Amino acid sequence: MKAIVHVTLKNGVLDPQGKAIEHALDGLGFDGVGEVRQGKVIELELDTADKDAALSQVSDMCEKLLANTVIEDYSIDLAD
Repeated sequence: MKAIVHVTLKNGVLDPQGKAIEHALDGLGFDGVGEVRQGKVIELELDTADKDAALSQVSDMCEKLLANTVIEDYSIDLAD
C-alpha cells in the first residue's frame, strides 16, 4: 500500500518560501496569483493491506517525525 503525506504550514505561520514563489511568479508575468503557501509531499510504501493499520502507523510517523505539529498540518492519502 502507498501512503502520500501532505505537510503544510498552519494558517498564520509565516511562509517565506511561499512569499518568494509568489513574488517570482509575479515577476515572470503570472498575474492573478493570490497567496502562495508551499509544503512538502512524502510518499511511503507500506507492507500492509490493512487501511486502518496503515493510517494509524503513518499518523504516528507524522506525529513523531514527518511533521512539526506545532507549526505544520498534515493529511494522509492511502492507495492500494
